[in-house]
Amino acid sequence: MWTSFNQLPNTARVWIYQSARPLTDAEVSAIENELQPAVDNWAAHGTPLLGSAQLLHNRFLIVGVDEGHHLPSGCSIDASVRWVREIGLALKTDFFDRSAAFVTAEGAIETVALPQIKAAVTKGRITPETTVFNNLVATKAELASNWRIKAEDSWLKRYFKTTAA
Repeated sequence: MWTSFNQLPNTARVWIYQSARPLTDAEVSAIENELQPAVDNWAAHGTPLLGSAQLLHNRFLIVGVDEGHHLPSGCSIDASVRWVREIGLALKTDFFDRSAAFVTAEGAIETVALPQIKAAVTKGRITPETTVFNNLVATKAELASNWRIKAEDSWLKRYFKTTAA
C-alpha cells in the first residue's frame, strides 16, 4: 500500500539505491510513475506492505517500508530489488553503483569509483570536510540525520589517515 514518504514513521526501514549517473527530470517523473503501482502491490506472504519511494537529487532512489505495519520478507525485499533493477535497465543506468558520492565545492553531486578514492583524496578532490552520502543508513530517521555527513565521519576516514602521514 502506497503512502507518502513523509507519512512513513521515523522507524521505517529504508534502502538507498544510487544511480551511476544523474537522472533527468523526465526520467525522475517516469520512475515515480512506475514506483507507486509497484509499492501499491508490494506484499509479504500475501499481506500488503505499507511503503513508499522517493527520488532525491535526481540521483538517489529511496525505498521505505513501515515495519510496524507489517515486516517485509526476503521475497518482498527481492521484489523491490527487481523493480529497481528493471528501472535501471530501462533507463540504462546502474542503481547498484557503489561509488562514493559526494558534494563538490560548487554544490554538484559527483561520484568517485572505489579504486580512485585514494587518488581523489590525495589530489584534494575529497577532503575531510567534503559532504558525502552515507547510503548505509537503515531507517527514515537515520536518513534525515546521518545520510549527508562529512567524509571524515564516514568509512572514507581511513584515507585521510594515510595521506596525513
